[in-house]
Amino acid sequence: MRIGDVLSEAWGLYKRFFGQFFLTALIVFVVLDLLAAVVDRASGDNTGVNLFWALLGALISVVGYFWVQAALIETARDVRDGRADRSIGETYVAVRPRLPSAILAGILAAIGIGIGFLLLIIPGLFLLTIWSMVIPVVVIEGRRAGEAFSRSWEVVRGNWWSVFGLIIVTFLLVAIVSIIVRLIFSPLPNFIEVWFGSLLADSLTVPFAAAALTTAYFKLVDLKGAEAEAPAAVS
Repeated sequence: MRIGDVLSEAWGLYKRFFGQFFLTALIVFVVLDLLAAVVDRASGDNTGVNLFWALLGALISVVGYFWVQAALIETARDVRDGRADRSIGETYVAVRPRLPSAILAGILAAIGIGIGFLLLIIPGLFLLTIWSMVIPVVVIEGRRAGEAFSRSWEVVRGNWWSVFGLIIVTFLLVAIVSIIVRLIFSPLPNFIEVWFGSLLADSLTVPFAAAALTTAYFKLVDLKGAEAEAPAAVS
């Protein structure tokens, strides 16, 4: 798998269906980022109030983030044939049954990767790479959370460095765009800066990251299929 090919195809999908991607992310991030701005503004000296808002924000953010990520992955899968077959609402409805597995798998992966980063970073990078396809596997293949980890490793195996490189490049691109967008909003009052800066940054960058991840998934699966068929073709 070539990183440039993945990014080029993902960028093509992102540009062609920008409205679909952007609005799919916007309708959820408008709530999540508003909540983050409210939590930021509500924080003060009252520990009980801070804890309440922090827990409420964490619960809604977890559900919302994985739902929008699942919807964006499904959108990327849907438009790979050159047309959008589902509306945004239909996409969210379609991925809803897989949301519990996506949330559970995502949380477990985050915990494992976090522990890995505490263990001298390298184990965290390794887990981040081999588990990078966990959510696409749940959304596209309909796997359960427990199955998603071994399936992700199976998809990535043999292309570890390419997937790792894709993750790093995508992260850097997303980080650069996010910083630029947030700087544009920095002169505004803090509440507006936190809400609208985050909203625009997330709605622009998260869909591209999802498109890149989904594109990589299909390319890797195609490679596995070609490798499996090669011996039969030779014989």
